[in-house]
Amino acid sequence: MGMLTEFKEFAMRGNVIDLAVGVVIGAAFGKIVTALVEKIIMPPLGYLIGRVDFSSLAWTLSPAHLGPDGKEIPAVVVGYGDFINTIIQFVIVAFAIFIVVKAINRLSRKQEAAPAAPAEEVVLLREIRDSLKK
Repeated sequence: MGMLTEFKEFAMRGNVIDLAVGVVIGAAFGKIVTALVEKIIMPPLGYLIGRVDFSSLAWTLSPAHLGPDGKEIPAVVVGYGDFINTIIQFVIVAFAIFIVVKAINRLSRKQEAAPAAPAEEVVLLREIRDSLKK
């Protein structure tokens, strides 16, 4: 079997295609959550706690200055505001995934809980049993 044929069989398996679709949808969902956090959730939250823009929060370790050769050396900054935004994004994504999994589990439980109709032979045997009891 040639390598091209093996690759074709591998790529056309359902699991690989499902994984690819999941990755693409996950990337799009990530962009939606990023926009939700940065543009909708964080501005009111920053306003409520003192008109703070979390993305601009930073701790400056060393300010920018000119080096001996006259070139500007940039400041050394720890941007903890972006870290806060990322944590909030993670919590929102985790909660959204939890809700989706919970809904899927509820649907699968309902399908499993539905009792199957008894076979025709079982129904006939029950009728015979009931008629014999009379």
